[in-house]
Amino acid sequence: MADNFLEKHYEAYEARKAAWLRKKKHLPTSVKHHLPERPEDDAL
Repeated sequence: MADNFLEKHYEAYEARKAAWLRKKKHLPTSVKHHLPERPEDDAL
């Protein structure tokens, strides 16, 4: 086997993990948070 096999794979894993975390941070946390509040009954 090649030297530093595990180290190279771990570095690739860290790069994928960092990219995934960067992508995750740009997603909205919840849809409900962005909806405006509505009155309970605007007919009264």
